[in-house]
Amino acid sequence: MISTRIGRLGALASKSRTLLGVRGLATVSDSPLDKKVEMCNHEKSMFQGAPAVLLGQFAEVQFYSGLIGRSNFYGFSRSAPVEPNGLLTKLSAPYRKMAENLDIVRSRLNRPLTYAEKIMYSHLDDPHGQDIQRGKSYLKLRPDRVACQDATAQMAILQFMSAGMPSVATPTTVHCDHLIEAQLGGEKDLARANEINKEVYDFLASSCAKYNIGFWKPGSGIIHQILLENYAFPGGLMIGTDSHTPNGGGLGMAAIGVGGADAVDVMAGLPWELKAPNVIGVKLTGQLSGWTAPKDIILKVAGILTVKGGTGAIIEYHGPGVESLSCTGMGTICNMGAEIGATTSVFPFNDRMYDYLKATRRQHIGDFARSYAHGLREDEGAEYDQLIEINLSELEPHINGPFTPDLATPISKFKDAVKEHGWPEELKVGLIGSCTNSSYEDMSRAASIAQDALDHGIKAKSLFTVTPGSEQIRATIERDGQLQTLEEFGGVILANACGPCIGQWDRRDVKKGEANSIISSYNRNFTGRNDANPATHAFVTSPDLVVAMTIAGTLNFNPLTDTLKGKDGKEFKLKGTNWCRPPVKNFKTGEYGPVPATARDYKARGIPWVVIGDWNYGEGSSREHAALEPRHLGGLAIITRSFARIHETNLKKQGMLPLTFTDPADYDKIQPNDIVDLMCTELAVGKPMTLRVHPKDGKSFDISLSHTFNESQIQWFKDGSALNTMAKQRA
Repeated sequence: MISTRIGRLGALASKSRTLLGVRGLATVSDSPLDKKVEMCNHEKSMFQGAPAVLLGQFAEVQFYSGLIGRSNFYGFSRSAPVEPNGLLTKLSAPYRKMAENLDIVRSRLNRPLTYAEKIMYSHLDDPHGQDIQRGKSYLKLRPDRVACQDATAQMAILQFMSAGMPSVATPTTVHCDHLIEAQLGGEKDLARANEINKEVYDFLASSCAKYNIGFWKPGSGIIHQILLENYAFPGGLMIGTDSHTPNGGGLGMAAIGVGGADAVDVMAGLPWELKAPNVIGVKLTGQLSGWTAPKDIILKVAGILTVKGGTGAIIEYHGPGVESLSCTGMGTICNMGAEIGATTSVFPFNDRMYDYLKATRRQHIGDFARSYAHGLREDEGAEYDQLIEINLSELEPHINGPFTPDLATPISKFKDAVKEHGWPEELKVGLIGSCTNSSYEDMSRAASIAQDALDHGIKAKSLFTVTPGSEQIRATIERDGQLQTLEEFGGVILANACGPCIGQWDRRDVKKGEANSIISSYNRNFTGRNDANPATHAFVTSPDLVVAMTIAGTLNFNPLTDTLKGKDGKEFKLKGTNWCRPPVKNFKTGEYGPVPATARDYKARGIPWVVIGDWNYGEGSSREHAALEPRHLGGLAIITRSFARIHETNLKKQGMLPLTFTDPADYDKIQPNDIVDLMCTELAVGKPMTLRVHPKDGKSFDISLSHTFNESQIQWFKDGSALNTMAKQRA
């Protein structure tokens, strides 16, 4: 099979109204294991422009506030009230089934289990017959929920339609957060997005109504914050078509990012397949204090494991230090586990989670979780494939980047790093929010630092933007004053959506190609990620440090040791708390051109092609288009040193061959102008494949390739895609 390498691609409602007829926002009974699904009244009303409702008492650790919505945005509840005793009876069913499954697996394995294993094994489709080997077996699982963001939901729903089912078989929600571009500010940007994306939103809304899928309108908030506030529960298993779905681990849920094709399987009532993850333990001791925030824990872990260190594993946090973290702080840590390639991250159930459930009107879940607490943490003596220990009392605030989230630098060494590497010292923009750091606690901490500056008569020197995680958060910090503080400080309040974090940012303060520095509380900082400018040096840190650095207007500032000058001239110290990708050569014509054009030419000539990739290929995206488009353009295989898990699965589903170098060093043996033969007839379970390389100048040689295909996945390749296999089986 001849192919060529074409590049290393590389309204406020009254409280009386609220308290009558509104039950807790999310319960385990919303995601029962028997998969009975029915849209609640408020989800149905989303198609009629219903006003928001007051959603109850909200709290995070020491922050207590009523959680509110506004009429020109959208708030949600989950259905009719249930009497407490009856509710607990309903709640017991999922945990009872989980416990039964776990007992079966325990009798087979006869060893202590990690918490991650407990969640996985309690959701097995066949606990009696399932082969269970960490890092080897393919588990057939029954998730409790499915969540889709609007950019991936379109393809998922189109595929679900082909199943011919009248309704989803597993509770599913769609969240409109990815298509809103930050340009002028929240309300104007939202109105613009509603106009530009009307066709998409109408399709999603009508499809959700037809198939009993919960629908969250544009402006309601970021998918992961909404899931934490409404749907996540300890011990549950959820999949979502976004790589930061693991945010739900902050409530003790195994929340895993997947591609749309996997989501469709679960929506249709099929078991979901996942290679049994290894488990990396992170033991936390001590407690956070001063300027150190939960974000610093994952920034530290990223520095230890790097962007590939968590691949194929669940990161399980445990130890006494966990008790010093808020629920949303734990969510922050789990969220950014995606940056180290982790399948997901989890924390054990504890009092902080109970506090959050109680504050978000879900105390009944917390009460029942307490009665099942032994099943919601690791067993004594549980063994991890790798163990990391972090003393929170000794942990420094960190700033990671630029250009990669694993370049971790403690604040005490950051100024030296800026000077040593020649990074632009002037800070152009500070950005807080995103799904990683947009909770009430995050906004309150940021506002307290901003208020400190205002009290001394100064504001942000750099441009400053704020992205609330949900309308609930935005309306609550508006009522409680944090929003006004951030605006007075100089902040531009963006829509409750992903915005600049995913590149939805119409940035105009610098020219494309102009070197500059920005700092955010986001999760990713790859080249061009936020603003499409490859010369932007993007750093990620906690919201606290973002605000502090924005006040100073420079990277050469350490709020732990340095002072600022107030309006009165006195020194004071802050209080703690269009880029073109390189063209590729067409080996038939000798001309250089864009990758898509070159690939189309090969396809027209009937020439299959392959892509050669480095470590963790596919990192940072759950979008099926990243796998569908190479197939559409005539691609045969993606050969890499390693894959990001979601993307590898997506490639298989699309009939592509995701292959890895048996010896990673062989990556360096292949040059851009080489032609290769891929021995596809060798594809078999557990067997290597051969890649014969024909250098432009030199003797041909063979390279051994590995893969993770099982029999059913090989059939997908033979049929051209998993959907084709499904169609053949139904014929």
